[in-house]
Amino acid sequence: MLSAGRLSILFVSVVLLFTGCASSPTDVPQKAGVASKTDHPATPSPSVKPPVFITVAAVGDMMLGTDFPRNHLPPDEGRNMLASVHSALQAADITFGNLEGTLMDGGEPEKECLRADRCYLFRSPSHYAWLFQQAGFDVVSLANNHARDFGEAGRSSSMRALDRAGIRHSGLAGDVASWEVKGRRVAMIAFAPFKNSHDMLDIPAAKQQIAELAVEHDIVLVSMHAGAEGMEATRIPFTTEYYYGEDRGNVVAFAHAAIDAGADLVLGHGPHVPRALELYQGRLIAYSLGNFSTYYGISVAETKGLAPILKVTLDSDGGFVEGRIISAQQIRPHGPKLDAEHRAAKLIKNLTEADFPATPLKIEDDGRLRVVKSGLQQATAGEAWKMTADKQAADR
Repeated sequence: MLSAGRLSILFVSVVLLFTGCASSPTDVPQKAGVASKTDHPATPSPSVKPPVFITVAAVGDMMLGTDFPRNHLPPDEGRNMLASVHSALQAADITFGNLEGTLMDGGEPEKECLRADRCYLFRSPSHYAWLFQQAGFDVVSLANNHARDFGEAGRSSSMRALDRAGIRHSGLAGDVASWEVKGRRVAMIAFAPFKNSHDMLDIPAAKQQIAELAVEHDIVLVSMHAGAEGMEATRIPFTTEYYYGEDRGNVVAFAHAAIDAGADLVLGHGPHVPRALELYQGRLIAYSLGNFSTYYGISVAETKGLAPILKVTLDSDGGFVEGRIISAQQIRPHGPKLDAEHRAAKLIKNLTEADFPATPLKIEDDGRLRVVKSGLQQATAGEAWKMTADKQAADR
């Protein structure tokens, strides 16, 4: 048995041993960058989710044929109208287009047609909704001046036909598309200066609607059917536009307000010709995507026959990453076909440089979109607006 003295000595030795082991790391010289064995492991950082990128394909006006006031439907029930561009449309996470006219079987028009040979009232069979579904469309706008050619009954018929085909829609006031893509909440709201649609002429109300959607969604897409029409409408006037005396809105004021309120991508259509692109606050605006697939009833002469497909990549918060204009062209009696000469891209490039010389968006001849940050592109928003107005005045 150990004596009391030896027990005391043993106890002191053990205490000293453990005290030495617990000494501060500063007591022992260490090589820079090498952790001491007594260092505590770093607290694990929260797991970082990989970035999410969402691609959007967008086109302009679509009307695959009308049976009113007489039969102007394609002979093959429209099955080949979009076949040449299926691959471009189906490759995106979200594919959007503007549906001109109605999807309706029978019914009477709300508007009067004075001449059968110049009647701009469009009614396609309701089963044509499946042609858009097969082409890859996920969501369409029903806010335009032909959505109500057969009254609200016609637009309601279009909504039901699209629902059956699994295609989302927006246009009628209160109708907003909302769904999930790659774990992100997406909304699309369509505006137009026409009866019973989300009203783009009331900009404060539009901003409130968009802001409310932005609170509940990660990405908000805005469609606008606005601006004058025809060959002379390719340039943006930076003021309110009229067509046959009808107020068609100020597209720049509306698009900027939409993005300020929380929109991530603004998709314009209505002039029946392509217009410029603009990168504003890191978000892309397409002021008009022109005609895309319009089988008779709508002119496709010259620039009205250009049918661009805008492909855009957005980050998980809706910011613009990159994009491309895929050029296509309508040559009747066919639908849109890809254009190796990139005519639509070259036109949009020239219009963008003319209307928005200070935008940080660069468009290549082959349609590729990228962001540059030098020269004019470093101008402030105020300088950009002034430069645009001065150039418009000089052009006149």
